[in-house]
Amino acid sequence: MAKQPEAVARIYVVRGRVQGVGYRYFAQARAVETGVRGWVRNRDDGNVEACAAGTPEQLGAFAGWLRRGPRFSDVRGVEEREASTADLLQSDGFVIRH
Repeated sequence: MAKQPEAVARIYVVRGRVQGVGYRYFAQARAVETGVRGWVRNRDDGNVEACAAGTPEQLGAFAGWLRRGPRFSDVRGVEEREASTADLLQSDGFVIRH
């Protein structure tokens, strides 16, 4: 029997024109599509922050979508760092935080 990939978590900070263009809703839809759990929110500095947990393959696909962004966004960069899976794996789905 093949071993299941271990879940990992990442925090992403997305820079550019990413507020007021539907970016959080885009990120939520792509998270559901790729099967990751977590959340996304606007930051006071104009950036968007997302925290997601899943397999490395799921997070790779999700990060690719974050770098692309929705139609009217202009993503200038995505910072990525490790996070704890403890809280994320207990949650269901992917939510938009306000």
